[in-house]
Amino acid sequence: MEDKAVKNKTTENNDFQKVANRVSVITIIGNVILSIFKLLAGIIAHSGAMLSDAIHSASDVFSTFVVIIGIRMSTKESDKEHPYGHERLECVAAIVLSMILFMTGFSIGAGAFKNIISGDYETLQVPGMLALIAAIISIVIKEAMYWYTRYYAKKIDSGALLADAWHHRSDAFSSIGALVGIGGARMGYPVMDSVASLVIFFFILKAAFEIFKDAMDKMVDHACDEETEAQIRDCVMEHEEVLDIDMLQTRIFGNKIYVDVEIQVNGEYTLREAHNIAEDVHERIEQNFPKVKHIMVHVNPKEENE
Repeated sequence: MEDKAVKNKTTENNDFQKVANRVSVITIIGNVILSIFKLLAGIIAHSGAMLSDAIHSASDVFSTFVVIIGIRMSTKESDKEHPYGHERLECVAAIVLSMILFMTGFSIGAGAFKNIISGDYETLQVPGMLALIAAIISIVIKEAMYWYTRYYAKKIDSGALLADAWHHRSDAFSSIGALVGIGGARMGYPVMDSVASLVIFFFILKAAFEIFKDAMDKMVDHACDEETEAQIRDCVMEHEEVLDIDMLQTRIFGNKIYVDVEIQVNGEYTLREAHNIAEDVHERIEQNFPKVKHIMVHVNPKEENE
C-alpha cells in the first residue's frame, strides 16, 4: 500500500513538472519575441513608456526561468534531510519573482518621475504610431498569456506558476498604461508618456506585493480557511464509529495541507479496533481532499458514562 502511494506521488510530480515546463517554455518564447518587438518599437518610435514596457516583458523571461527552477526543486521526493518534502521551495521562487517585479517597477518609476519633475516637457519627443500599435498588440498577447498560464496554474495548483500568470497580467496593465500615455503624447501632451511609465510602476508594485504576501502566507504555516476545516470535520464525523472530535488542526505547507485530528471512540474497544477506525478516518480524508499530504489521527477513549 505504501509503495503504491509513493508511486502515485512520483507520477503526480512528473505530471506536475511536465505541465509546468510546457507552459513555461511557451511563455518564454512568447516573451522573448514580444520583448524584442516592443524594444524596437520603443527605440524607433521614441517612446519611453514602450521601452519601459519592453523591460517589463524582458523581466518575464527571467522570472519564468525562476518558476521552472522553483517547481523542479519543489517536486523532488522526500529524503533523509527533508522528510516533509520540498514544497516550500516553490514559495521561495514566488518570493524571488516578487522581488524581480518590484525592482523592475522601481527602475521604471524612477525614470518616469525624473522626467515629470524636470518640467522640461518641450524637449520630450512625441512617440510614433509604431509605439501605439505595439502597445495594442502587447495588451492582447499578454492578457492571453495570463489566462493560459492561470488555467494551468489552477489545474496543477502551482503558486509559482500563478505568480507568473499575474506577472503577465501586470505586463498587460502596463501596456494599457503605455497605450494611454503614448496616445496622450501624440495628442500634444508629451509628458503623458512619462506619466504612463509612472502608472505602470504602481501596477507592478501592486502585483509584486500580492505575490509576496501569498508566498509568505504559505511559508508561515497558517491554517486552512474555515470552510475547508469544516469540510474535513464533517468528513471525519461521517464515520459511524467516531463519537466526537476533540481537536482538529490544519496547516498549509507550500501548496499542500497537513492535518492533525483527535477523535473519540468507544473506550471499550481494543487497540486493534481503535487503530482500524483511525486508519479508516485517515483514508477518508486522503480520498476526499487531494491537497492533503499528511494526516495524523489520534484516538481518545470515550467512556460510557461521559
